[in-house]
Amino acid sequence: MPVLQNLMEETVLAALQDLVTKQNICNCEQCRLDIAAIALNNLPPRYVVTPKGASYARADLLEVQKYVDVIGAVTKAIKLVKEHPRHNIKPVK
Repeated sequence: MPVLQNLMEETVLAALQDLVTKQNICNCEQCRLDIAAIALNNLPPRYVVTPKGASYARADLLEVQKYVDVIGAVTKAIKLVKEHPRHNIKPVK
């Protein structure tokens, strides 16, 4: 059965994992998800359904400028979340 997949999400999460290990960033789930959501909202989606489409899209994402765009979006999101973390906010009941 075909599955709809956003390869940009996969790319952002990989970049985030790499940057979290290199910088002093909170590694809690809330901060990681906030960073990923902010970055993804500032990048174009790359949806695929077939393995062939995924291969073409992954190859396209390997272009230097596109990867630089991903790193830039993740870095900006990291800065924003670092300045305004939500991990200490208790949910409203």
